[in-house]
Amino acid sequence: MNTEIMQSAQRAGRWRISLLVGSHLIDDLYQGAVPAMLPFFVAERHFGYVAAAGITLAATLLSSVVQPLFGMMTDKHPLPWLVPAGLGVAGIGVGLSGLVDSYLWTWLAIALSGLGVAAYHPESARLARAAAAGSHVGMSWFSLGGNVGFALAPIIVTPVMAAMGLGGSPLLMIPALVVGVLLSIMLRRLITPAIAMSAAGRAALVDRWGQFARLGTVVILRSIVTFALNTFLAIWVGERLDASGHLAGEAALVLYFGVGAVGTLLGGTLASRFSRVRLIRTAYLLTIPTLAGVALVPGPLVYVFIAATALCLYVPFSLHVTLGQDFLPTRVGTASGVTLGLAVSVGGLAAPAVGALAEAVNLQTALLVLLLAPAASWFVARGMREPTQLVGAQ
Repeated sequence: MNTEIMQSAQRAGRWRISLLVGSHLIDDLYQGAVPAMLPFFVAERHFGYVAAAGITLAATLLSSVVQPLFGMMTDKHPLPWLVPAGLGVAGIGVGLSGLVDSYLWTWLAIALSGLGVAAYHPESARLARAAAAGSHVGMSWFSLGGNVGFALAPIIVTPVMAAMGLGGSPLLMIPALVVGVLLSIMLRRLITPAIAMSAAGRAALVDRWGQFARLGTVVILRSIVTFALNTFLAIWVGERLDASGHLAGEAALVLYFGVGAVGTLLGGTLASRFSRVRLIRTAYLLTIPTLAGVALVPGPLVYVFIAATALCLYVPFSLHVTLGQDFLPTRVGTASGVTLGLAVSVGGLAAPAVGALAEAVNLQTALLVLLLAPAASWFVARGMREPTQLVGAQ
């Protein structure tokens, strides 16, 4: 009988985490949709570079700054309805953005989408952790869903915009509305394990703000590297291997994101056997030589170092989320909002500085300067300790 109960619970957990992985994919699709739509805004609305950058700012920075606020709200009063509502608002904002000619209204529509993304993440991460019953593998799948959604956005958005122009943007609402309705219907079955988990032993939990601050610093440093590679990797490889076209650079990005997805899952698998903190330290230490190889190794061999760098950068990705939740066990929403939102975008603000250095000197030098980030991550992570749930532990 006990075996049957355990198997039934495992099946229910897999079902819940699968639904949340799918919803995370759809939610982060709308983060990737904005940069995919920018060329069409420039072409049809004649937005300049500054105006285009303002659209990106509305979608990313505003969303990320607000995410911890939603996290703090859900820490005080669980608000699971924010998961379907946030997802729906994310899609509606993007869908409305192409219907008006006014830059202000376009900006506000994209900002609305960003707010929806921000509302979705903290509570969905809490539900995913509960559905996974603390499994690092389960949380790595949840994190992977977001990565895949972001990567799929251009594949979905570009054909719609190319065929119908910005007037076709309402079609982009459909995935969010369909999945949002499904989540609303199934919400009661999703929140049951989360409530049970939060009620057990809450008084014995201790928040470790010093450890969480170290983790936030590590996430920021990682995002400096990932934003820079997202922006400049295709350009760098294209210049070195295929000056007459874009094929080499596009292949580099496909490899980078593909291996990154594998790394996200691998991180969750390894964390079930080894210390998460040790895995993070090792990954960032290994990033130093692999990233140096991307900048220095000539010829097609650079692809080997691109794959190795992607693996090292993405193995810790889901571990950041679970560690943040364990460092702040009474403020899981706040931890999720910071690790999934604020810290990531703060690091992204350094991308223009990397570009400025590349223009002032050269892109190779800028990539070599990035080596400071994983080195600093390794150094900061040396002060991190695998969290326990002992009262008073620091």
